[in-house]
Amino acid sequence: MSFANLKKKSRSGSLTDRLIKQVEKLNDKGNSNIDERIWKPSVDKSGNGYAIIRFLPEPEGCDLPWTRLYSHAFQGPGGWFIENSLTTLGQKDPVSEHNTQLWNSGSDANKQIARKQKRKLSYYSNIYVVSDSSNPDNDGKVFLFRYGKKIFDKISEAMQPEFADEDAINPFDFWAGANFKLKIRKVEGYQNYDKSEFSNPSPLLDDDEKLEKIYNSLYDLNEFSSPSKFKTYEQLETRLKYVLGLNQPKKTAVADEDLEDLSEGLSSYDHANDSFNDKPSVPPVESTSDEEDDSLSYFSRLVNE
Repeated sequence: MSFANLKKKSRSGSLTDRLIKQVEKLNDKGNSNIDERIWKPSVDKSGNGYAIIRFLPEPEGCDLPWTRLYSHAFQGPGGWFIENSLTTLGQKDPVSEHNTQLWNSGSDANKQIARKQKRKLSYYSNIYVVSDSSNPDNDGKVFLFRYGKKIFDKISEAMQPEFADEDAINPFDFWAGANFKLKIRKVEGYQNYDKSEFSNPSPLLDDDEKLEKIYNSLYDLNEFSSPSKFKTYEQLETRLKYVLGLNQPKKTAVADEDLEDLSEGLSSYDHANDSFNDKPSVPPVESTSDEEDDSLSYFSRLVNE
């Protein structure tokens, strides 16, 4: 940067704005294990946000344009348990088995604990950011997007509309897909995405060369279901017993690793979207979510196996 440009940017305040953004980026969750590939929508002080994104096709080597991941995130006497669930791989998981025992005990108190420790469902897809007014530097770039069942339901509804006068679309298609208007509101303390919707179908870009470049920059979704991303049953069981204080001396202090886990995981969990944001609290027991229905049916299946 030349001295003249430096002076010009100083007068406009752009240097300060740029530095503030960098500071916020560094302070975001301690900058511990942030995945820069994952796009996260911004919200204002009222909890409202808006962006336009486009879901992209499956990368080469992937069967679907999305992948599904189950995880657990809860606190016990021994700290935080934040781990991927082996049920993602179709395997038995010690937390799910423990929750099944609690659920089948007949105790309402145990059922409440099982609800708090239930598995969380997240989806990952590649997206193209059409417009991100809060972070315009993201416009025109490819990211990974982590979202929950509510947004996935809107994708499913677009592919299989409920009414005869609605045309089915493939939201992941470069040419016949549609932009997704992500509308975020804060409802009862949680981020709500109910007003989000797809636009009319249209090509993402009228330039096959640029589309091919986008396609070649897609991220591999198979990594999220790679066995290397999961601890073994025995490792998870050991961690679970430690967190719950089962056959362990009661822990009186929070270990550094728990603080790191809290910063990376629970601080970002978003119950309203079955995804992640900055609210770690557990939703009231009396409210039943789609994910909770999924978890309860999972308990029932384990009982019958």
